[in-house]
Amino acid sequence: MIFNLSKYLFLVMLISGSLMTLSANNWLGMWLGMEINLMSFIPFISKSKNKNSSQAMMIYFLIQSLGSIILLFSVTMNPMIMIKFNLESELMQNLTMISLVIKLGGAPFHWWVPMMMSNMNWSECFWLMTWQKMAPLTVMNNLEIKSEVLYTIVILSGLIGSIGGINQVSLRKLLAYSSINHLSWMMMFMSMSTMWYKYLMLYSMLMMLICYMLNHKNVYFINQMSTTSASLIEKYIFISLMLSIGGLPPFIGFLPKWMVIQMMINSKLFILLVIMLLMSLMVLFYYMRMLIFYILSFSTMNKWLVFKSKNNTLMYSIIVINFILPLFNCLNFF
Repeated sequence: MIFNLSKYLFLVMLISGSLMTLSANNWLGMWLGMEINLMSFIPFISKSKNKNSSQAMMIYFLIQSLGSIILLFSVTMNPMIMIKFNLESELMQNLTMISLVIKLGGAPFHWWVPMMMSNMNWSECFWLMTWQKMAPLTVMNNLEIKSEVLYTIVILSGLIGSIGGINQVSLRKLLAYSSINHLSWMMMFMSMSTMWYKYLMLYSMLMMLICYMLNHKNVYFINQMSTTSASLIEKYIFISLMLSIGGLPPFIGFLPKWMVIQMMINSKLFILLVIMLLMSLMVLFYYMRMLIFYILSFSTMNKWLVFKSKNNTLMYSIIVINFILPLFNCLNFF
């Protein structure tokens, strides 16, 4: 019981650190909030006598510490360099941008994300892919980002996130590369609008459902999906969730990408938009490759329409939510 209470304590500190970063009005306050978040997430993922957990803790501590050092250096050295102001400002902004990309796990500093996720369980992977992105993205939103640096990071993150997941058999690594690809869309959204948090909210909602189902079935590799005896309704839900997170219309996961596409068209960024759409199609390809075994496998529960239960009602609700994309356009969600 004490062990569980300690986990809850670190979870509260983890959330508090991110909220401190969101509410801070100066750079040192944002940095302090991210440090509290860092020092709370490390014991949150710790497990006694587990080498994988120790490896994940060490990777996360070293990478986040490196990002924090660069961030603190760029913030504190900003008024101290006696050179031309414009050059100094651009240099420090680029250093701050690099430190935040390191913390987020964006390309070309992405290698630690799949390595770390392969050593964690699904609940910890969910926190890493969703909540841990909030504080660095908020700090990044406060920067006046130069277009050349941003577009380079966006293209690299989208490219590595799409190509890296093609040959993966581990579902955790596959979702890690998918997260890197989604990060490129979030950063692109951020550069054009302050409503980027809508993308993170919808992405977090879908990842919560996916991680819950994978954790419930205790599935960590693609070949394990064909061995689970899922009912038809569970198959329909999981397939719709995976296609939704891949960004296939008319699923709800296409909505945030739809918003980014409209804004990029209005900004005349056609070449970059075509590149990002092609890379998103590659992400959808390796999701379909993963689902093909699941779709073709035999279901042991054929009477799912006959037996009504609370669990089935919840599952039906998830399916309905995944198909309400056209409704948002009617409600002027944009």
